[in-house]
Amino acid sequence: MDQAGILRRVAGGEKINDGMDAASVDGDKKSRPAVRVLAVTSGKGGVGKTNVAANLAYQMSLRGKRVLLLDADAGLANIDVILGIAPEYNLCHVLRGEKALSEVVVRGPGGIMIVPAASGVQEMAELSRGHKLALIEELELFDEELDIMIIDTAAGINGNVMYFNMVANDIIVVLSPDPTSLTDAYAIIKVLKQNYGIRDFMVLVNMARNSEEAFNVYQRLGAATDRFLNLTIQYLGYLVHDRMVTESVRQQGLFSELFPSARASRLLGSIAEALCLEQTPRVHDPGMLKFFGNSVIDCNE
Repeated sequence: MDQAGILRRVAGGEKINDGMDAASVDGDKKSRPAVRVLAVTSGKGGVGKTNVAANLAYQMSLRGKRVLLLDADAGLANIDVILGIAPEYNLCHVLRGEKALSEVVVRGPGGIMIVPAASGVQEMAELSRGHKLALIEELELFDEELDIMIIDTAAGINGNVMYFNMVANDIIVVLSPDPTSLTDAYAIIKVLKQNYGIRDFMVLVNMARNSEEAFNVYQRLGAATDRFLNLTIQYLGYLVHDRMVTESVRQQGLFSELFPSARASRLLGSIAEALCLEQTPRVHDPGMLKFFGNSVIDCNE
């Protein structure tokens, strides 16, 4: 089985025997509850993707969800910078087999569990098969109770980005009103659809002036995907261009925690609420998470 398929099954609670075959659970041990995986991705940098992912994790934790936030920009860490943390170990140590996943996890606001990435490590820019298998093994061994895993992918369309998007039950594409952002958002959707068969995407418009501008951006993207890719994208919502967000970045904190009454915080809270109420993961394969290899999940409802 390919690695993405294995990762899906591990996240879905299955135990994997000999690295490939699913095995029944031994004795009186119960398989883990399935974890829902959300990938937060973008076609280009600078659209606030990492800020959205981190704040979404916090908002979901406020609603009683046990959340693991994975910084999947393996060679260029961002989440630790946003949160102002300086972890001793990171994902690189896990993928090299030097540390267990549980040893690199740090606790963040709201009790969210964070897997930080490395910074400036070139070998992490394109994960090898061995790296992916190491991640599969560590996720299988990770014994914390989880409800949701949020993956903050890198920006762009490289192999790592494709891999981590294929792992997710749901893909949230973040873009801004900037025309180049719209073009690049279309590009990543096109690659995931045409090369990997993924057809379901949620769109979040960030840094909009108002709801009208945000919905217009969504409609323009949706018109392009409908005409040229024959797929319909879902409008998840929008966040306004809020000076409190900028201030929280300067303070290296989450705007949802520092400024809970800010409009951006309230808007993201509504989005988190809607996602938490959606109980059924949108996935074709019976395994649930695509996080373990190269198989494709279509995320259909």
